[in-house]
Amino acid sequence: MLRTPAHLYRLARAGRVLARHGGLISPQQLASAPLPARLGIRILGAGPKPRAAKESDALSAVSAALAELGPSWIKLGQFLATRPDVVGFERAQQLAELQDRLPPFTQAQAEARMEQALGRPLNEVFREIGPPVAAASIAQVHKAITTDGKAVAVKVRRPGVKRRFQRDLETFFFAARQAERFLPDMERLKPVEVVQTLAHSVRLEMDFRMEAAAMHEMAENLREDREVRIPAVDWERTADAVLTTEWVDGTPLSDIDALRAAGHDPVRLSEALVQVFLKQLLRDGFFHADLHPGNIFVDASGRLVLVDFGIMGRLSPYERRVWAEILHCFITRDYRRNAEVHFEAGYVPPHHSVDEFAQALRAIGEPVLGRPAEEVSMGELLGRLFRTTEQYDMPTQPQLLMMQKTMVVVEGVGRCLNPRLDVWQAAEPVVRDWISRHLGPAGRLEQAAQRTGKVLDDLPDTLHGLALVARQLAREQEREEQRRNEARQRPRHADWHIWLPLWLAAAALVAGAAALWS
Repeated sequence: MLRTPAHLYRLARAGRVLARHGGLISPQQLASAPLPARLGIRILGAGPKPRAAKESDALSAVSAALAELGPSWIKLGQFLATRPDVVGFERAQQLAELQDRLPPFTQAQAEARMEQALGRPLNEVFREIGPPVAAASIAQVHKAITTDGKAVAVKVRRPGVKRRFQRDLETFFFAARQAERFLPDMERLKPVEVVQTLAHSVRLEMDFRMEAAAMHEMAENLREDREVRIPAVDWERTADAVLTTEWVDGTPLSDIDALRAAGHDPVRLSEALVQVFLKQLLRDGFFHADLHPGNIFVDASGRLVLVDFGIMGRLSPYERRVWAEILHCFITRDYRRNAEVHFEAGYVPPHHSVDEFAQALRAIGEPVLGRPAEEVSMGELLGRLFRTTEQYDMPTQPQLLMMQKTMVVVEGVGRCLNPRLDVWQAAEPVVRDWISRHLGPAGRLEQAAQRTGKVLDDLPDTLHGLALVARQLAREQEREEQRRNEARQRPRHADWHIWLPLWLAAAALVAGAAALWS
């Protein structure tokens, strides 16, 4: 309660900044607002600036507003890009392109932070530390040379950013609770749960050891893939606030002219990018969820190099199977089976009609799949699907929305490299291989063999457990038999105690009768 005024002040300031930049109220909305509302907005200075009123690009307005509000709000915008169910698909697409760039902090602050985090004098760790080469809301990156002569990238967390995020997250929680309390329509969107997910994501992203672990896991997953590599982690120089990895000398994927000059084929790279993402998604169930062009390079050998593993997504084996079958049903235009899969997975409640939902899926698929191949978007198809499933009470699935958002970004990057990219043709080898291994007859036999193998692997433990249970049952049986024996013996003793007074009474009666008789 004592913090309510502070929360209200921060929210009012955020609303004013967004409105002033045109990110909250567009010039068109302002023009159509009632006269009293327009006057109030003008008096409060919350209307869009004249500059913003002339801008057709809403993204620049939102980006400028969030950058002015600070790191927490930039991260909130990036997170909401994965939640079109909350902000709408149009605004989510705008936020998906939000660039996380801030001015760097000083070299002295960065080096003090590194020394504090690593717990050693820097001259014992690095021979040379260069100026920052990139700066974002949570951290900035320096090129450095280790004491053993290796070039590395050192990512160091901003001073004070953890404390600031905690303060702003409290305000986000306050706003979410008020929304659930006073706006009944917001209850379906679960705003408090949305902020909880954001808070969990930020906590993971703030701990660079978790990012290092994600890089290491993905490097193991992709170690056999020739089209991609992940920079190696320098664990000795990594801590909570510092992440050190091998330095990547490569060409940014966004610089197409430089790629061609270096002898790389943009068409091949576009197809490789789609396939690498789908392998992460379907084969591994662990995917890089921030694959914008700034996080992808091409090394001298032509391999894609992925960096910045702060935002990751996971799909369970069951979710992978379900969504592979859903995509396959769209490709083959089997809308009836597609609807059945949704019902079997529990995505659509059983009180809805399977036939009606199949009809809705046909309305989604035909307009998209009927276009020329280079215009067909898998991300757009998934976006339409999620918008439709909302009408059929499908619960919000954050990981699936993150998957769809990343697919849109990957397709966009791929088509910048190759405007005629056929996403389905590029994806076909990966999807076909996965489906044949998991949904076809051979795949089902393999799954059965795996389950049998697991049963056999677990058999010694199972037999040991059964032996323990059998011994326990035997001991219980012995104790039960002992209790029965005791119970069989107790009635004789109990009868003796019961009948003794009666025998004594009978004897007394006989003695009394004999006395009277005499």
